[in-house]
Amino acid sequence: MTDELRTRLRRLRVVPVLVIDEPDAAEPLAAALVEGGLPCAEVTLRTPAALEALRRMAAAQPDLLVGAGTVLTARQAADARAAGARFIVAPGLNERMVDYCLDQGVPVYPGVCTPTEIEAALQLGLRTLKFFPAESMGGLKYLKAIAAPYGQVEFMPTGGIDRAKAAEYLAFDRVMACGGSWVAPADWVRARQFDRVREEARQTVEAVGGRPASA
Repeated sequence: MTDELRTRLRRLRVVPVLVIDEPDAAEPLAAALVEGGLPCAEVTLRTPAALEALRRMAAAQPDLLVGAGTVLTARQAADARAAGARFIVAPGLNERMVDYCLDQGVPVYPGVCTPTEIEAALQLGLRTLKFFPAESMGGLKYLKAIAAPYGQVEFMPTGGIDRAKAAEYLAFDRVMACGGSWVAPADWVRARQFDRVREEARQTVEAVGGRPASA
């Protein structure tokens, strides 16, 4: 599953990072992403509605690759998995949470931003990592510098990235995909501006050359 997911994410190239306040936004948001040609979503566990929204998105759009983000504990990872999350993303490297995901066969991408953290992840057997917060840490130049000694590791940069910057990151062959909130900003979701999400997804796919892939 991990290799299949990596292949699919490499084809999609962008993972929309979502903050959802109301569960009833889930279905139309999922439809907008799929119709825009970007059938992927990382639902962050930052709101009380997140798990229910994740569950509804997964049920409404079976072709949508739905994961959970901002996962801080093994319990949250388990809840997200039960809700239908097919991958787990975290802001940092929580060994207990990572161990749970590895034991359950759930792809997990913890956040790192230093060589020490990369080496800690390697000790856990991980080879695909979230680079976070990407722009605040120094952007693509910094990522290339810390990635250089670790040729077996690939990254998913997230944090402060927009459509134009995503294309720059994705030109670096060590980047699997970029995560970002620009495709469906929280204020668009709150305002139910799903047409804007659909159009931004379409423009993003065009800008980065993403290609939908079946699961």
